[in-house]
Amino acid sequence: SGTQSAGAGDRTSYLHPSASTLEEFCEIFRAKDKATTKMYTCKKFLKKDGRKVRKAAKNEILILKMVKHPNILQLVDVFETKKEYFLFLELATGREVFDWILDQGYYSERDTSNVVRQVLEAVAYLHSLHIVHRNLKLENLVYYNRLKHSKIVISDFHLAKLENGLIKDPCGTPEYLAPEVVGRQRYGRPVDCWAIGVITYILLSGNPPFYDETDDDDYENHDKNLFRKILAGDYEFDSPYWDEISDSAKNLVARLMEVDQDQRLTAQEAINHEWISGGAASDKNIKENVCAQIEKNFARAKWKVSPFEGSVLSGVTFIKFPFLLSQKAVRVTTIMKRLRAPEHSESRSAVPAAGAPADPAAPLASTDPSTPSSAAVPEGAPGEEKAQQAPPTPASAEEPNAEPQAAEPTARCNGEASAARHTAAEAMDEQG
Repeated sequence: SGTQSAGAGDRTSYLHPSASTLEEFCEIFRAKDKATTKMYTCKKFLKKDGRKVRKAAKNEILILKMVKHPNILQLVDVFETKKEYFLFLELATGREVFDWILDQGYYSERDTSNVVRQVLEAVAYLHSLHIVHRNLKLENLVYYNRLKHSKIVISDFHLAKLENGLIKDPCGTPEYLAPEVVGRQRYGRPVDCWAIGVITYILLSGNPPFYDETDDDDYENHDKNLFRKILAGDYEFDSPYWDEISDSAKNLVARLMEVDQDQRLTAQEAINHEWISGGAASDKNIKENVCAQIEKNFARAKWKVSPFEGSVLSGVTFIKFPFLLSQKAVRVTTIMKRLRAPEHSESRSAVPAAGAPADPAAPLASTDPSTPSSAAVPEGAPGEEKAQQAPPTPASAEEPNAEPQAAEPTARCNGEASAARHTAAEAMDEQG
């Protein structure tokens, strides 16, 4: 019939949920297995939403089936129908890092070092598999549960990509973009290390390293100025926010946010830094200053939250997550579309040379901010895909199987070259 399941699911266990909350490429639910009462995160991708959405779903499945690490949310089941892909992942029930900080009575560099160390260990593992996450940011870091010493886990792998040579398509979140992405140069794993530098900067000061005083509603000028600062590495350890922060912490941030990607610390090198592994992180309480800036710069008032809803279906109870959507998030894909626009208007052979970054103002002039864009997902093959096949056989819900699959390690997920594109797609199909 063309409708197949994988793993623990079957057609009576995983049915089409009713009304749901949309993210950019998928819908997200809490799913309860009635047989075990265990809760999962369910992501639903609709095939009718287009080739890019189908590619994003296949890409996330391909990447997540390759990985097994304590600081990465594990894929536990995949189910495909004629109309949808369902991905079932571990459910993280803990808080976002910001919320955790605000709830602490005492917060120090040592706490930040512990968070950053876990992120670095997960990223070093990904990089050992030649996987680039490409969208590391604080919103994608969450505590696994609400226990006192809960681990940090990384989520959201729909932009992750197998590195087969350097990558050129820009994607990510503007404030976390590395200079080589903003400059439309070819890039690779160092972009993740830059993003970790930005995350560390924010966790230590409560401020973003790159910002512009232009009104956020003035998208073009705001992002043009932001990108110019990123290209120049124009940030400071400004007083009074950094007065109490150790030189060792500043050194790590500076070496992760090195504009020259060849000089930037790797994830493993950062793990070996004295502030992460050498006990150099200060134990002084910095909560008051950090929390004041977090509340100022990342106020919850900027977010719109939808009602919490749910639906019960055969085999699984689906509950909508409270959905967070900010104006800043809305413009992310618009900016990515603008960044890519010159590549479509120029000859495909005219790729900017490394060390010759483009003027960030150039791609910011022609797109209406309200225009939706799917530029942040990996590009697919030109034309329609083959008939949909079953996704890779997933692990059982109780024991995630995240061993590397039979796909070639050099398979491209967004397919910049025709042959490589088919390698990734065929690898997905063959595992059904």
